[in-house]
Amino acid sequence: MSFLSSVTIRYATRADLLALEWNGEYSHFRRLYRGIYQSSLEGKAVLWVAELKGVGIIGQLFVQLISVRQDLADGIQRAYIYGFRIMPAYRGHGLGTRMLRVAEEDLLKRGYRWVVLNVGRENVEARQLYERLGYRVVAAEPGRWSYLDDKGMLREVNEPAWRMEKELRWSA
Repeated sequence: MSFLSSVTIRYATRADLLALEWNGEYSHFRRLYRGIYQSSLEGKAVLWVAELKGVGIIGQLFVQLISVRQDLADGIQRAYIYGFRIMPAYRGHGLGTRMLRVAEEDLLKRGYRWVVLNVGRENVEARQLYERLGYRVVAAEPGRWSYLDDKGMLREVNEPAWRMEKELRWSA
């Protein structure tokens, strides 16, 4: 029996924030996660988690509904997916596909027509997943951004990426 039948995909709660750090691997994102969660309370973002019964959070996907970058998320027709990861032990079984479909269906219900994401230029497997699901490369993205880590230190990130987008449609 596949573990997928024991996975629940749901909105994240405040109680999930520590679990998003994946046993300390992503603790440097602690402030970032809190900020994204606050944005969700304000209706500007949605945080999805995949929870495996008896294990805990094994996947996460964030959706920005409103951004200062209107080309990513305009609060009306375009939304931006980011922070999407599945724990390595659970990859390759369809969970990523399932999470993306849940997020896309939610966006359709909210009236969104386009979804945008960035994928690291070196992340061939993720890009193949997105292309299989109908995303197409539309631009190169420099991938420069910064955040305050869990100790309050500014961290600069340089992750060159491909911008991908997909027009959302109801499936038959």
